[in-house]
Amino acid sequence: MLVALAANLVIAVAKAVGGLLAGSPALLSEAAHSVADSLNEVFLLAALHRSRRPADRQHPFGYGKERFFWSLLAAVGIFVMGGCFSFLQGIEALRNGAEESLGGYVAGLIVLGVALLAEGVSLLRALHQVRRQGGKGGLRDPALRTVVAEDGTAVLGVTLAIIGMALHMITGQVVWEASASLAIGVLLVYVAYRLGRDARDQLIGEAADPELADRIRNLLRAQPEIDSVEALFTMKMGLDCVMVAARIDLVPGLDSEKVEEISVRIKRSIARTVPEADQVFLDVTDRRTERKRESPAATGERGGA
Repeated sequence: MLVALAANLVIAVAKAVGGLLAGSPALLSEAAHSVADSLNEVFLLAALHRSRRPADRQHPFGYGKERFFWSLLAAVGIFVMGGCFSFLQGIEALRNGAEESLGGYVAGLIVLGVALLAEGVSLLRALHQVRRQGGKGGLRDPALRTVVAEDGTAVLGVTLAIIGMALHMITGQVVWEASASLAIGVLLVYVAYRLGRDARDQLIGEAADPELADRIRNLLRAQPEIDSVEALFTMKMGLDCVMVAARIDLVPGLDSEKVEEISVRIKRSIARTVPEADQVFLDVTDRRTERKRESPAATGERGGA
């Protein structure tokens, strides 16, 4: 990750210098894009460091959600530094024009070509990692999904900048390069929106994947002492941490010591089968008692006996 951060910073500097020398709005927009990616790497490094802190009295469930908070900040940074700056560059070019020399075109295209090569190699490595982790199943890893999205966006953004600059050089019309800058802005705003939406859902309290929840539910139903699973609640506490709370009805005739022994065994079974479930809470209830409590007769609602 530190190598990727250093590479992004070098590319950002190269794009910024080339964009200033050539007066290219598309190249400057791509420089803002690289700065936004670098900022995202910094936030991710902070998230990895802070989310690994052990649980304490103030935060008994740990600091796993720190990653989601920093992801939200990264989304804001991409929107402001990347998307808004690209929009400003495109609008300014449409209003005042942008004159570039042949040397400026050549320098800009060389910088973009090197950036495209670097970003393309990074994207291929990320896609190879996805295939190693089971194809589409590998994209369930939030970190890997984010890397693929960032690299794919970077490749698309550089491609748009190259097309815009080339058409500007061929036609002499700055509208092509300005349009490329605006398109890069739209792309970055969309990526920022998706990242921000995902971080918001996880900060609010997003349930675990349906497949993982079904595995836990099936495991509970397979226990001979469990008569029924009345409710199952899950919530992501971090990238690899899930809290599980289940309301179960046990078979009749079990004493308190047996119930305690069964509960401990079920928790250990869930922890072995689903390593992500590091917090498991079981609420042993009586289904018949719950139904009586919720009946109209018990609540005083109309229609009760």
